[in-house]
Amino acid sequence: MPEQPEIDRQGLIYDWNRSGGEFVPAAPILLDDETLRDGIQGPSVTDPGIEAKQELLVLMDALGIDTADVGLPGAGPRAVEDVTALSTFIRDRRLKLRPNCAARTMVRDVEPIARISQRVGIPIEACLFIGSSPIRQYSEDWTLEVLAKHTRESVTFAVKEGLPVMYVTEDTSRAHPETLRALYTVAIECGARRVCVCDTVGHAVPEGVDRLVAFVRGIVRATGAEVGVDWHGHRDRGLAIVNTLAAIRAGAERVHACALGLGERAGNTPMDLLLVNLKLLGWIDRDLTRLQEYCQKAAEALKVTIPRNYPVVGSDAFETGTGVHAAAVIKAFRKGDSWLADRVYSGVPAGDFGLKQRIRIGPMSGKSNVTFWLEEHGIAASQEVVDRIFAAAKQSNRLLEDQEILNLARGVESRMRGNG
Repeated sequence: MPEQPEIDRQGLIYDWNRSGGEFVPAAPILLDDETLRDGIQGPSVTDPGIEAKQELLVLMDALGIDTADVGLPGAGPRAVEDVTALSTFIRDRRLKLRPNCAARTMVRDVEPIARISQRVGIPIEACLFIGSSPIRQYSEDWTLEVLAKHTRESVTFAVKEGLPVMYVTEDTSRAHPETLRALYTVAIECGARRVCVCDTVGHAVPEGVDRLVAFVRGIVRATGAEVGVDWHGHRDRGLAIVNTLAAIRAGAERVHACALGLGERAGNTPMDLLLVNLKLLGWIDRDLTRLQEYCQKAAEALKVTIPRNYPVVGSDAFETGTGVHAAAVIKAFRKGDSWLADRVYSGVPAGDFGLKQRIRIGPMSGKSNVTFWLEEHGIAASQEVVDRIFAAAKQSNRLLEDQEILNLARGVESRMRGNG
């Protein structure tokens, strides 16, 4: 293969995403994985066994995820058992990932977190949540005084027990400003050191996220305390990723997500796609080559199917059988340039995520697809073999499977041997 001249690779892509001035987060972005709590609340998923959950924790850690919600121990004995086992596993395996637990703003929900933390001997962040929107207040017959009372009692108890506290207002994106000001201020005054802004029903759009996060940051500044701001999004409108990016731009320091976007109703922000976007934007720099393994393990453990056309980790994501598309990728491969092959017809470089481009053969393929496929599989691309496979592809109404192509190639070889 002739040596290719040096090229200015940056000059091959004009990036409109960054042409107006590049945003750089003021601090490292922290990630909280909600798969083992919010994710298993999805209506069609299965709550995995403890070994599968432990395997997922290892993969979260490998992807550089900072914290993971390991359950809601206030839900009962099995939840307590699982949270204890997972926290012990994190301790014994010396994972960098830190555990947290969800709890209602009730002392009886906080108590088991404190007991587990003391038993295991590591901090477990208590994520204390309460509804904040007027529609929730009306349906529950809550007053602001009742909400503030629950907040004060539960946060004070958790802090006294030595637990780090994140205070979570459910349905923040539909709550009145003064309700949020009152609740967050009480929580911070009682010792909460993180507050979480929640788009619980997927109501928000990016402009609203920007205004809401900025408003909450203003509340935090007014208290004078060192308090982090989290964002927790859902995808009922399909806006979870863009909303999470908007929250980061607005100053959220930690964002929450679940593997494959699993969770209540239409699900949560997808952790896998969030990681992809953060890396492509240059907001994080880490090894994501185990991303597909993480997604496959989550799908297997929670018994869900990854759609074939799911971005990045779906089986179709880096495959093409279309003549024009495939020809461009093949030409890049023939130049010996995997960087170029990964980008000429893809906005996501497969190699960055431990994956690769794949050429398929179907009714819209050219002969170059057939020749390249045969070469990749160590089969001589004779004219007769190429013609037979190409003809079969043109008569098909779908892409040919690898075994079908192999059978066609072997059929030609067998006939040639017979004639010999």
